[in-house]
Amino acid sequence: MALVKVNELLKDATEHHYGVPAINTFNFETIKYIVAGAEQEHMPVIVQYYPGFKDYVPLALVSAIARHYAERASVPVAVHLDHSAGYDIAVGGIRDGFPSVMVDGSSLPYEENVALTRAVAEVGKVFDVDIEAELGHVGDGSNADDFIGSDMYTDPDQAAEFVERTGCGSLAIAVGNAHGPYVKTPNLDMQRIKDVRAAVEVPLVMHGCSDIPDEQLQETVNLGMSKYNIATEYFRAMYRSLEKNIDSQVYDGNGFGLFNEIGADMTAFVASKIRLLNPNGYSL
Repeated sequence: MALVKVNELLKDATEHHYGVPAINTFNFETIKYIVAGAEQEHMPVIVQYYPGFKDYVPLALVSAIARHYAERASVPVAVHLDHSAGYDIAVGGIRDGFPSVMVDGSSLPYEENVALTRAVAEVGKVFDVDIEAELGHVGDGSNADDFIGSDMYTDPDQAAEFVERTGCGSLAIAVGNAHGPYVKTPNLDMQRIKDVRAAVEVPLVMHGCSDIPDEQLQETVNLGMSKYNIATEYFRAMYRSLEKNIDSQVYDGNGFGLFNEIGADMTAFVASKIRLLNPNGYSL
């Protein structure tokens, strides 16, 4: 099945009421174990990379490794560049081989977000690259004001206009979610999700899915959300596995053995998220 388009996955997910985990990566191992988890469950997954990590590993290298694994996978795997905060970053991601790119103008005034997203979408169309955008602002989980009040939530009517004017292929929305660890348990606005889903035709994306209660995530799947961004929990799973295996001293002084050993825990984490986001038991 190999490398597929993000929007191809998301449209199928929307139609069949399952969610696709979009799991962030930052090195070879995190890519490898994302794909392994998807193959274990025989379900799709998205490997995505945050461009803010570019000084750690270049975009072009991550894109090449991710596409290498996707092209050889036994299940559909898509590759995506997350949170490009500006035209140059987004178009640079297209140049560096990402088949899908998010342009994030959500912190800009509405008309500037429209203009930025439309400009990137026009480039994406030329190179057959899927473009994700954000409307409403998904803030920081360390600040309760960023996800409790509805002032920054996505307006359904504005979302319909935004999608039409920009030509974006998918839309990330703010409905009580936030990035990073939450200072208190989020309570997603399910009615807002229903209203946005009714207003737009493109697939919907939820950022900040780490630590949102399972039952809430499953409800959003049935309301029509399709793409679920996960970073904090995946990186935590990696850390905890490293910690456990270092403490065991089985691989004392053996970095190669250690990084091989954590694969089972990381693969299991990815598989668990795929199962969670498939509450209706869909199978390929």
